[in-house]
Amino acid sequence: QTGNAPSYFGFIALVSGFTMESSCLDLALEGERLCKAGDYRAGVSFFESAIQVGTEDLQILSAIYSQLGNAYFHLQEYNKALEYHRHDLTLTRTIGDELGEAKASGNLGNTLKLLGRYDEAVVCCQRHLDITRAIYDKVGQARALYNFGNVYHAKGKGICWTGADPGEFSEEARIALRKAAEYYEANLCVVKELGDKAAQGRTYGNLGNTYYLLGDFETAVAAHEKRLLIAKEFGDKSAERRAHCNLGNAHIFLHQFEVAAGHYKRTLQLARLLKDKAVEAQACYSLGNTYTLLKDYERAIDYHLKHLVIAQDLNDRVGEGRAYWSLGNAHTALGNHQQAMYFAEKHLEIAKETGDKSGEVTARMNLSDLRLVVGLKSNSNFNPNFFRNTNTNSCVLSASFQGYPNLSSKSAPLRKSLSL
Repeated sequence: QTGNAPSYFGFIALVSGFTMESSCLDLALEGERLCKAGDYRAGVSFFESAIQVGTEDLQILSAIYSQLGNAYFHLQEYNKALEYHRHDLTLTRTIGDELGEAKASGNLGNTLKLLGRYDEAVVCCQRHLDITRAIYDKVGQARALYNFGNVYHAKGKGICWTGADPGEFSEEARIALRKAAEYYEANLCVVKELGDKAAQGRTYGNLGNTYYLLGDFETAVAAHEKRLLIAKEFGDKSAERRAHCNLGNAHIFLHQFEVAAGHYKRTLQLARLLKDKAVEAQACYSLGNTYTLLKDYERAIDYHLKHLVIAQDLNDRVGEGRAYWSLGNAHTALGNHQQAMYFAEKHLEIAKETGDKSGEVTARMNLSDLRLVVGLKSNSNFNPNFFRNTNTNSCVLSASFQGYPNLSSKSAPLRKSLSL
């Protein structure tokens, strides 16, 4: 969110001699302090109290509305954020504050994007960009171009068919994604001119994700490699982790499975360093699928078992189901049909529990095929504890993963797993 006014309240507090203004400012300053400390709920209370006390200075009121909108944005109460950013926009236009109008337009665009109202967001982004160009505000231009790219990126992803591989989306989605790439490229030109390396890193990451969705995997790799270099330069381990994950995803589609495995291993190391169990699990899952593509089924099983243990630790039943499904496939490939049957039964059990109709159909088909192979007419009754992994050094699937990937597909480790 743009439009924060950390110095504005302090400046007014120094020059104002009015009791009402001081009282309003005191409340606003405390709200600002609380928001900076991360206590947005308490900050909102102080800002709303400041509004109730009132002020005749429309610039002060505009700044309060802007901060209230930002606070509600952080609280993910986007309709409330929209309400206050609209109040801010109205006030900035009333008093002829072009810079304030630009920031309010940017904030509205960001909020509308998250509400899925992309066409309205585009109008706000365009106004933000027009004003910043008119007043020669390079920093504002960079922000407006970046926000524009984000809106088109979100729109493109929003209309993608969830079952499609990158590069195979509808023309409507591709048009939006190409526009996103254009705005990110334009943003890069400005932030390079400004010498803002941190901003360059963020844009390279988003560019890489956009080209990945467009199916231009070589360009995606080039962008993510630049993002990785900047992340290392800044010592940003989270960004480094995301870059490695995204590089792994792109290399899968380039059929460079060993290279992909190397990036996923680095992702796993960084996830453990950052103590992020969900990302650790995603990395294990991706590694399991990558080694399946390499036909190294023993190693695939090892990573899928690690994924299973973390899914159980996190009480992630959907993740457990995916792990059981993957383990069943790997054991089938090795000819371990009884083990495969056990995992297929566990997959079926969880698919029923979670209401996953597609998973249930897949599990039933797998069980039917396996029973034919081993000559069984009823469920297996061997000791399931034999297959329970006790290794706690493990990894879960991203909650955003939809459906079960086809392990014969080159895309199995990563479908819809972009790290932004």
